[in-house]
Amino acid sequence: MKTAILGLPQVGKTSLFSILTGSVHRAHIGGTQAQVGIAKVPDTRLNALAEVFEPDKVTHAAIEYADMPPTSRESLAEPSYVGSLRSVDAFAHVLRAFENDTVMHTESSINPERDEENLDLELIINDLAVIEKRLERVKKDMGRIKNSELVFEQDILLKAKEFLESERPLREMELDDTEAKRLRGFQFLSEKPMLLVLNLGETQTTTLHATEQDYRRRRIKERRNMEVTAICGSVESEIAALEPSEAQEYIADYGFSEPGLDRLIQASYSLLGLMSFLTAGEKEVRAWTIPKNSTAVKAARAIHSDFEKKFIRAEAINWEKLVEHGSYAEARKHGELRLEGKTYIVEDGDVLVIRHG
Repeated sequence: MKTAILGLPQVGKTSLFSILTGSVHRAHIGGTQAQVGIAKVPDTRLNALAEVFEPDKVTHAAIEYADMPPTSRESLAEPSYVGSLRSVDAFAHVLRAFENDTVMHTESSINPERDEENLDLELIINDLAVIEKRLERVKKDMGRIKNSELVFEQDILLKAKEFLESERPLREMELDDTEAKRLRGFQFLSEKPMLLVLNLGETQTTTLHATEQDYRRRRIKERRNMEVTAICGSVESEIAALEPSEAQEYIADYGFSEPGLDRLIQASYSLLGLMSFLTAGEKEVRAWTIPKNSTAVKAARAIHSDFEKKFIRAEAINWEKLVEHGSYAEARKHGELRLEGKTYIVEDGDVLVIRHG
C-alpha cells in the first residue's frame, strides 16, 4: 500500500515523513522524483508471539510513504506530477495549524480548513477535465456502434460529473459495487481516500487529541473515505529519531498519549478499512495486511497467490490464546485451534495456518 504525502510548502510534510519512516531513498513515483520510505506498522502482538516461537525473523506489516514535492495549482497542471498521484492508494494532506512568524505561509494566514478545501477543489477541477475529455470520446464511439458498456460508462461519468460540479470530491459519492469498480479504472484524484494531518505547534502538544476531535466533529464526521489525526511535527520528528527508551521519556514529558507513528498508522488503517492477521512459526512471525471482512481464502492470497488457488482450509486461533497455551499442540488439545473454510471472515489478531494442496 502506497500513500502520497501532500501539502503546501513549509507545512511540515517532511516532519511527517520523518515520524513515519526510518530508511529513506529518492525514487520516482510515476514521472516525479520524491522521497520514499517504508513505515513498519507497530504491533506488540508480534513481540508476544516471538517470545513463544523464537523465530529466525520477525516481519512487521509495512506501508510505503512518498513525500511528494509541494502541491500547487502549477504542479497539478504537470502531467508527470498528476500521473504520479494516480499511482498511489491514498493521500495524507498535511495542514499547517502552527503559528511561527519566521515561517511564511503561502496564503499569508493560518487556516487549515481553507487549505483543505483548496486542495480538494484543485483535485476536483483535474477530475472534471478528465471526465469531459472521456465523455467526448464515448459520445463519438456511441455514434459508431451500439454497446451497453458504453452506455453504462456514459451514465456513470455523467453522474460523477454532476457530483464534482457541486464541488464535492468523488471519495464522498455513494456508488454500488459495479459503479465503483468502473470508476476506479480512471484513477480519479478526488476519489482517493484522504487522511488529513493537522500539524500543531510545540505549545499545543497537550491539546492534540482535543484538536483532532474538534476538527473531526466540525469537518469530516459525515464524510466518506476521510480521516483526521493531529501531530506536532517539529517535536515528534525529533523524538522519532531517538532510541525507544529515551523516546518514551520525551513522549511522557510532552504529554503525548502514544508515539506519533502509532497514531498515524492507526488513522491510516481506519481510513482504508485495513487490519492485520498473523502467521507464527519457528522460521518467521509475521503480520499481513488485509481489508476488514476478508475471507480466509483472500487472506491466503496475501501470503501467496498459489495458497488461494489451492486452498483447503485454515486453522485459526486468536493470538492471545496461542500465547497463553504456548504452542499449536496445546491450543489444539484445549479446543482453541479451529478449522475454518474458505468463507470464514478473518478477525484482526487471528493467527492462521493455511492448509493447501
